[in-house]
Amino acid sequence: MTLTREDLEAISNAVEEKLEPLQKEVRRNSILLENDVLPRLQNIESCYTTTYWRYIEGIGQIETMQNDIDVLKDVVAEHSIKLKKIS
Repeated sequence: MTLTREDLEAISNAVEEKLEPLQKEVRRNSILLENDVLPRLQNIESCYTTTYWRYIEGIGQIETMQNDIDVLKDVVAEHSIKLKKIS
């Protein structure tokens, strides 16, 4: 089967028509990414990183509070024993 010039032109036109909607779709997707997705992603990243740093800073506070709680438990236990002996 041999393709004529007309056949080749018809194929070329069909490919060009398909290419045009694809280009429009790519352009639309690029605009969507730039105007909608990227700003949202940057916002999520910002929230995540600030939360991460707050947790990192909070770890030291949690360890200090745990030590304080352990001391308080010991003091309360000692006081309970002393109060039982008094009463």
